[in-house]
Amino acid sequence: MLDVGKWPVFALLPPEELRLIRQACVFGSAANEALYVTVNDEVFALGTNCSGCLGLGDLQSTIEPRRIDVLCGKKIVSLSYGTGPHVVVATSDGEVFAWGHNGYSQLGNGTTNHGLTPALVSTNLLSKRVTEVACGSHHTIALTNDGEVYAWGYNNSGQVGSGSTANQPTPRRVSSCLQNKVVVNIACGQLCSMAVLDNGEIYGWGYNCNGQLGLGNNGNQQTPCRIAALQGVNIIQVACGYAHTLALTDEGFVYAWGANSYGQLGTGNKSNQALPTLINTDKERIVEVAACHTSHTSAAKTQSGQVLMWGQCRGQAVASPHLTHFSSTDDVFACFATPAVTWHLLSVDGDDYLTVAQSLKKEFDSPEISDLKFLVDGKCIYVHKALLKIRCEHFRALLNETDEDTIETHQFSYLVYRAFLEYLYTDTINLPPEDAIGLLDLATFYRETRLKRLCQETIKRGISEENAITLLSAAVKYEDLEEFCFKFCVNHLTAVTQTQAFAEMDHELLKNFISKASRYGAFKN
Repeated sequence: MLDVGKWPVFALLPPEELRLIRQACVFGSAANEALYVTVNDEVFALGTNCSGCLGLGDLQSTIEPRRIDVLCGKKIVSLSYGTGPHVVVATSDGEVFAWGHNGYSQLGNGTTNHGLTPALVSTNLLSKRVTEVACGSHHTIALTNDGEVYAWGYNNSGQVGSGSTANQPTPRRVSSCLQNKVVVNIACGQLCSMAVLDNGEIYGWGYNCNGQLGLGNNGNQQTPCRIAALQGVNIIQVACGYAHTLALTDEGFVYAWGANSYGQLGTGNKSNQALPTLINTDKERIVEVAACHTSHTSAAKTQSGQVLMWGQCRGQAVASPHLTHFSSTDDVFACFATPAVTWHLLSVDGDDYLTVAQSLKKEFDSPEISDLKFLVDGKCIYVHKALLKIRCEHFRALLNETDEDTIETHQFSYLVYRAFLEYLYTDTINLPPEDAIGLLDLATFYRETRLKRLCQETIKRGISEENAITLLSAAVKYEDLEEFCFKFCVNHLTAVTQTQAFAEMDHELLKNFISKASRYGAFKN
């Protein structure tokens, strides 16, 4: 499962849908558009749909996900977007699809008509396998499996690398200095493009007024130029912000250059840098750098798993790398970038890796490797002795005194006992409030304080006019809970007294209820 909970655009998706998400991207000027891919390789879109960027065939916004049929089953491997926005994806077959804003031919179809549905980008690419795509504000570049770069779209500053400033309506190979070179990584700023070679060299072209090409000057470049200042340094990854660039070396160092008015270079000041500057990361080896052409935010992840951020962070200018509590660079952009978009395609690990908690949950009540079963109401519940000893003092004492592999119990119902054992594996309970009372009795008996609290929360959240009397009757042993149920009954007295449960209420309990409700003032006119 991919955790997209930090992006508000996904907030209305039900849990059963969230569990299916394997890839996701949040984009748009207000982070109000999103695409996601499910475990079944179905592609969905939701959001405001500016310029038809959701690829749904119309311009209608949608608060509920709608399927993009043409992309289903295509296996997306790379995705990028512009500020129009336009969206471009590469599939596992090496095909490129594009849609959305097309005012500058950034869809590569030879027109300037917006594309409402994903269309294959075919010119000069049909015989190529594209492995990575990157978008600037209104231009697109694509990397093939043989290390070639193709570019198209807006070219006012030379960002297409064609040697001119004329817009490029269809994909064109970026050659000149890249001829006979093998590119392994690409990125785009708003109006510039960057490429890393297999030999560790890095090239840039396009807009350079902030020094974002790292050439030591501020002149735009219409063809790729090697960053000579990094001679002898082996670059393995590049990331571009709005007007700044980050580069990661094979030794885990980070260089930064370009615009710095928000501290996005991490140099400790706000002065632009036209040449690559080594960033101080407290001697931590960096394994990933992150930036997005829509923002002035920078992030990096260390070999030990720590995440650093700097630049524009929710309106603040953070001029030096700041240690966060996040576990991924994605979280930095979700929580601190403006707009809070994803800097790349979010993907869950493809190896079906399960965390410790997920593995335990999966093995609960599974007979395959169980070494103990409980027999309750004639039904079996399969568990593991070691886990029960670790999680519960009652079971530690019980299982230290017996070697039995089957234990029969009659004290609690099957439903309640199974819920208790499942709680020991998952830390959660999933019971209706009427049954949570029984689990509360068990938790009290076994002195499971946290479980008692969870049961009481479940009961309080689940009380209704229909079940209030049932819960009140069962809660008499628990003073605070009884008081809560009683007050609910009084506040909803008319509806509660018309329920079947009230009609069948124990005579003594009914007498006490009426007496207490009278003292509470429930029968005053």
